[in-house]
Amino acid sequence: MKLKVGCVIIRKEYVIRSKDGYKKMKIAVLTSGGDAPGMNAAIRAVVRAGNLYGHEVYGIKDGYQGMINDDLILLNHDSVSGMLSKGGTFLGTSRSAEFLKEEVRQKAVNNLLSRGIEALIVIGGDGTYRGAMDLAKMGLKTIGLPGTIDNDIAGTDFTIGFQTAVETIVDAIDKLRDTSTSHQRCSIVEVMGRYCGDLALFAGICGGAEFIITPENPINKEKIIERLKKHKAEGRRHAIIVITENQVNVHEFASEITEKSGFASRATVLGYIQRGGSPCPEDRILGSRMGTYAVELLNDDIYGVCVGVRDSRMVHLPFSNVVGQKRPKNELYNLVKKVS
Repeated sequence: MKLKVGCVIIRKEYVIRSKDGYKKMKIAVLTSGGDAPGMNAAIRAVVRAGNLYGHEVYGIKDGYQGMINDDLILLNHDSVSGMLSKGGTFLGTSRSAEFLKEEVRQKAVNNLLSRGIEALIVIGGDGTYRGAMDLAKMGLKTIGLPGTIDNDIAGTDFTIGFQTAVETIVDAIDKLRDTSTSHQRCSIVEVMGRYCGDLALFAGICGGAEFIITPENPINKEKIIERLKKHKAEGRRHAIIVITENQVNVHEFASEITEKSGFASRATVLGYIQRGGSPCPEDRILGSRMGTYAVELLNDDIYGVCVGVRDSRMVHLPFSNVVGQKRPKNELYNLVKKVS
């Protein structure tokens, strides 16, 4: 099926079936890059929807590295039983530097073709999508699902794992607020996000942060310190600053706040705890919807695309429209100015 470049495509929810149903095929699924809660839900959906339509589904262990090593397992209904609530990815994940070499990718493709596998569903972030796009150019039917807590993939409102990570961060902010109030302290909370500030933005709003600093909303130390001085003079007992990683050295910033604002300040780097834990209901549903949708796209002979959700509807876009693209600045930044 030909795709119109530049268009978001919303698949119709009905398909005209032939008398014999859909063409049966062998499908492989892998997770790559950073793990995210809800990946297992997506794998589970691929397996169960795939089996429903008569396909054989194989799981590739440890991402693209497992594809190179020909490390696959046949999955069925029972293989994914109980996986809906588990965090991480039971298939494992990795970042494979050697996969960047064309001859290595060809070896990986040959491993799949030797088993009769003609389609691959990948779950991961931008790097995973780049790998899938390269495989598509080599003739493999590939589909990408956005699995990353950073919510930094274009073409979708939300990525698998984002909502769970936000809940983890908000829980940490709530706990830090209790101790900050007790000690009349300014707490700085550094969260993940790479080049996207959505984790800090959403969690900061939910946690009632006084300041939210992200790549889209850069830091202004002098302005923050002046506002903290004003807060102290007004008798406020605490303040919370949520900041996306790599914006500033948070420990040095905390020392500067302590020295200049009147508030004692401490920095907390949440780190990899944000990736862990049982996926929240939203991520279980999103992973299930996306995994099922990917199988149905293959049923319709649609591939070379990545799946997204827009206004609660499943959509798909060509890889070239998504890979390397930046997400637009979230409208919630206007809300921050009014409620922080």
